[in-house]
Amino acid sequence: MTPPLHIRAMGMVDYEPTWRAMQKFTSERSADTLDEIWLVQHPPTYTQGQAGKPEHLLNPTAIPVVKIDRGGQITYHGPGQIVIYLLLDLRRWKINVRDLVRLIEQAVIDLLAEHGVQAEGRTDAPGVYVNGAKIAALGLKIKNGCCYHGLSFNVDMDLTPFDNINPCGYQGLRVTQCVALGIAPEFEELQAGLTQNLVHGLQSHLAAHQPAM
Repeated sequence: MTPPLHIRAMGMVDYEPTWRAMQKFTSERSADTLDEIWLVQHPPTYTQGQAGKPEHLLNPTAIPVVKIDRGGQITYHGPGQIVIYLLLDLRRWKINVRDLVRLIEQAVIDLLAEHGVQAEGRTDAPGVYVNGAKIAALGLKIKNGCCYHGLSFNVDMDLTPFDNINPCGYQGLRVTQCVALGIAPEFEELQAGLTQNLVHGLQSHLAAHQPAM
């Protein structure tokens, strides 16, 4: 039986209070707490992972830098970027962190393939890439067998702030987005499609790991 998932479309929300809400949700959840997926956009914000090196911010700007508790280095969030947070009990879905990362990447790869764009993941640098340029970044935090944070997917945004950082800690890493690849659907349609792919991926993984009857 597939566990229920509550999907929250939250619109444009400030980064830090949303992160604090994820922490609170995860620290207070019980074995009966429903898993949730949060769909958001953020105002311009840099986020730096818990092992993030400050030198990856090349040019400080007026955009705030928030030091957070996910893995990874520094990335940028801004309007026109789909951000999806996965607040999941990994035991409930019978999935480990490595498989969840691959599942998230595959959800993006499949969405791009539906629009005629070939993309790939990289084992050395989590995320999704099109011709070597990063279109989706991801990072997770695991606490007591549950995860939060998730992925960001560039749709139609100002990419200039990426010039001020080494994206995800990689010098010279190029970034791209849907609009540059000729992908035309509305933001909400892409958001819904990506969410559907994630849910389907989780359900398929669970079905494949259920004990044989």
